[in-house]
Amino acid sequence: MSAKKIALIAGGYTGEYEVSINSAQNIAAQLTSKGYHVYKILVNRDSWFYDGDSGKVEVDKNDFSLTINGEKVTFDAAFITIHGTPGEDGKMQGYLDMLGIPYNNCDAATSAITMNKAYTKAIVNGIRHLHTAKSIQLFGKDVHDVANISAQLKFPLFIKPNNGGSSVGMSKVHQPSELSAALEKAFKEDSQVLIEEFIKGREFSIGIAKLNNELRVLPATEIISSKEFFDYEAKYTPGVSQEITPANLTEEQQERVAAIVTEAYLRLNCKGMCRVDFILEENTDNFYFIEINTTPGQSANSLIPQQVRAAGMDLAEFYSTLVENASNSL
Repeated sequence: MSAKKIALIAGGYTGEYEVSINSAQNIAAQLTSKGYHVYKILVNRDSWFYDGDSGKVEVDKNDFSLTINGEKVTFDAAFITIHGTPGEDGKMQGYLDMLGIPYNNCDAATSAITMNKAYTKAIVNGIRHLHTAKSIQLFGKDVHDVANISAQLKFPLFIKPNNGGSSVGMSKVHQPSELSAALEKAFKEDSQVLIEEFIKGREFSIGIAKLNNELRVLPATEIISSKEFFDYEAKYTPGVSQEITPANLTEEQQERVAAIVTEAYLRLNCKGMCRVDFILEENTDNFYFIEINTTPGQSANSLIPQQVRAAGMDLAEFYSTLVENASNSL
């Protein structure tokens, strides 16, 4: 039986292009070690192409194929590792669905919903033991009344693009006079902005994956940032943040957060691997939902690979199981 051909789709249209490329390098190395033929497809606004030994080959978007040395190459499955649009927001998923090509992560509807922080919060609201910070969603076309926002919410506040990733365009504001500048910064990244009350506590991120029809909650990671919050610099600059995997949580806390993550995954109809970010509030021991990431980073030192290793699992086996599960989904 010939080795399966996998389209590893990376890049994207956002500032996280390089993060995606780093993820793809790690995934490619792991899948190649398991015998797959991996074709790294780079996606940007100008073109979709495969950068192979014989140079760049444009993707035929009519059927998502390549022609290499006169031979047509089609794929058994796709592994999407684009952060942001068009790989995390449902666009790529919808395209692949129309072509009947299976892929590793959530479907188009779930991907679109989970990219929208406000809509995701509305769906997970009511999950037992899960809390959500009080918030306001703004649209770019609205008139933004700073005084009204200040009256409704308690400072400090987080201002973030509603559909963004990696904390790009995000600010923490301590007083009303800082709101206008923070809103302007966030609206540069997105036409919708979420304003949330700040929850003081410890920050955690926890992965969950469906492997061979069984949901597996991975060990949590605690993120301790030397900055005010876990922003883009804190995520991707060595030494700015400390990541502890597995996190120092009590057995009861681990069981509680595992149940929350499992219910969120099921309620949002997720597929493949996801990562959920939380705050464990100081003094109350309540878990507050931050967001769910349906295409989490996969560079060698990213959180999911850390958690897979902490669980005693082989990373190459983890990725290959996701591919096989995708292949069997049609």
